[in-house]
Amino acid sequence: MSTAATVDGVVEVRGLTKTFGSVRAVDDLSFTVQPGRVTGFLGPNGAGKTTTLRILLGLVNATSGSATIAGRTYRELTEPTRVVGAALEAASFHPGRTARDHLLSLAPQASASARRVDEVLELVGLTEAAKRRVGGFSLGMRQRLALATTLLGDPRVLVLDEPANGLDPEGIAWLRALLRHLASEGRTVLVSSHVLSEVQQTVDDVVIIRRGQLAHASTLAQLAQLARPAVVVASPSREGLERLVAQQGWRRTHLPAGGGSIPGAIALEEVTPAQVGAAAFAAGLELHELALHNPGLESLFLGLTGEGDTGTPSPGGAA
Repeated sequence: MSTAATVDGVVEVRGLTKTFGSVRAVDDLSFTVQPGRVTGFLGPNGAGKTTTLRILLGLVNATSGSATIAGRTYRELTEPTRVVGAALEAASFHPGRTARDHLLSLAPQASASARRVDEVLELVGLTEAAKRRVGGFSLGMRQRLALATTLLGDPRVLVLDEPANGLDPEGIAWLRALLRHLASEGRTVLVSSHVLSEVQQTVDDVVIIRRGQLAHASTLAQLAQLARPAVVVASPSREGLERLVAQQGWRRTHLPAGGGSIPGAIALEEVTPAQVGAAAFAAGLELHELALHNPGLESLFLGLTGEGDTGTPSPGGAA
């Protein structure tokens, strides 16, 4: 097991706020990322993910609040490349250099040996391409090389921005296995994405933000529990529908993203469409919509981030 597993690598964001003029990119954001787990940092483009990560890595100053790694800011780390490996944006490579030469040029900054260079090339599946010039690499191969760069210093914390970009299905499966392996060594793995389905089979925990604010934070399993089926129902008599719901003691829930094509529709849980239809018929209540909606995780995610059709309220939570 890597020595990374023996050292605290908790990432903590507390009350983080960042404004750019009149724009509040991050708004009182707080969450925790634990070692030994893969955490998905999720939200639509423009939600504040990259700004948060840049603050964490000391590239941008926070307006207020803090972002720390093992209790210290990035700038306070004595050997940052041996603590944190980060890939935030599309990496820049000299097209005339080979993959191995690229890593060798960066190795001194990470106190890495030539042997370590060969180790990370093997780890990311680029051993056979080590002597090829990077200018001829596909986007997926460049992503692998960028990941190799982050691993040079054998860091205990990995911060990766959209690492699956450019990978084919086989490459995504490979990346999933690698991130799970790195987490099993006790490392802290933080992966940002704007698509939940892209990381759904990889992450243990999720931190979802919307407009710079926390929308939800929990384990992936706890998030899945929120994606329960709901019966969506609408009537031209909203008052009659509300009365029926109260009389039957039905529990209301958030209207699923994409559910409710008629204004005034409501969502009910722990009840079937047949039960609602029968009760409405007995009460003489006309219904214009009655449907079972199985949201699924992606639909729930869209609702949490405000990208669904309904602007679903967000059930928040602290990680």
